[in-house]
Amino acid sequence: MASSSAHLNHHQPSNKHGGATAAPPPTPSCSHLNTTSKSETAVDALSSLFHRLPPLLSLPNRRFSHSASSIASLPLVSLSAGDRRSWDDLISAVTDLGYFQLTNDDSDIVFPPGLAEAAESDSLSLLELSEEKIESSFPKNWPLGYEADAETPSFCLDADCSTKSSKLNLSSLREFTRTLERVGLKTVEMLANALGFGYDMTRFNTLMWVNQGVPDDEPEITNGFYPFVVCLQYQIREQKYCLLTESGWVSVLPRVDSVLVTLGDIAQVWRNGEVKRVKYRPVLCSGQNDGPKKCVTMTLMLTLPMDSMVSPLKDMISDGDKEEEYAEEEEDGGARSDDKKAFRSFRFEEYAWRVYQERLFFRDPLDRYRIKS
Repeated sequence: MASSSAHLNHHQPSNKHGGATAAPPPTPSCSHLNTTSKSETAVDALSSLFHRLPPLLSLPNRRFSHSASSIASLPLVSLSAGDRRSWDDLISAVTDLGYFQLTNDDSDIVFPPGLAEAAESDSLSLLELSEEKIESSFPKNWPLGYEADAETPSFCLDADCSTKSSKLNLSSLREFTRTLERVGLKTVEMLANALGFGYDMTRFNTLMWVNQGVPDDEPEITNGFYPFVVCLQYQIREQKYCLLTESGWVSVLPRVDSVLVTLGDIAQVWRNGEVKRVKYRPVLCSGQNDGPKKCVTMTLMLTLPMDSMVSPLKDMISDGDKEEEYAEEEEDGGARSDDKKAFRSFRFEEYAWRVYQERLFFRDPLDRYRIKS
């Protein structure tokens, strides 16, 4: 399956801010939204307060106590798009859990030997850069750039792992990102076929989050707050990861050379709440002391361009070569009729800002868009 950068829409907000941590663009207007409950008003007031925080003021981290001793079941799904059994495994995984591990045995998408390790080496080299070098090498255009944190600094890169420095060589990380991107696009295509929905496969944006991991710490939510369709992590070695599901933290142990896939908030809206989701990127579980002192996670997020509208997508029923569309068309295209929708349409840019600001401290950011029965 081919994946061209020309097909990806890397639209980013035009506002740029100085400092190592770039702030998001100005708050999108929310005057068209109807908020009636006192709880919503309180949350909006707190969100408004966050919007006025100085760009360089770091929000507090959230550290969670979680035992990694018990390991949850992790379904295995093959990337063979034409395999009916793979579809059944995929449907079961996303409707029951919202995560699975992906094998690549029968696919034409291959990770060259040593590529993931070389990409990891590139990523570790980023963590060794001086603040001055970081300032001069990376764009400050939210969400892209460097986000400083006392314990777990991170880089958010585009699909080309672009930098402003010609001396900084990230060729292995770039190739790894593009390969993982192709896996992600094929996974979404497989999801669309298995679940029966249509989406323009050229309307995606790719982000690579490089995070310093602290494997002997408790799970910590620090950075990488951004809406996504699917999140992917290639498994170089055997390591346990903690996933923040809708029912709480769970620990999983993906097999080596598989890809850990988690569904995000955008995927849940697309399927009208019929699939589960993971609320945050996978983080290393505690108690793993046999790894390197400084480790890194490379997480690919397949997300949407800033100018996107997000809404439950229409269902497609295959009837031979003809697809019967049984949902009404809306202005944003490909949406269900209002009487069947669990979520109302919203602007991706507005939602991305809210996710960044609220950082899971309060209620589910999707709650304000749910249609109550």
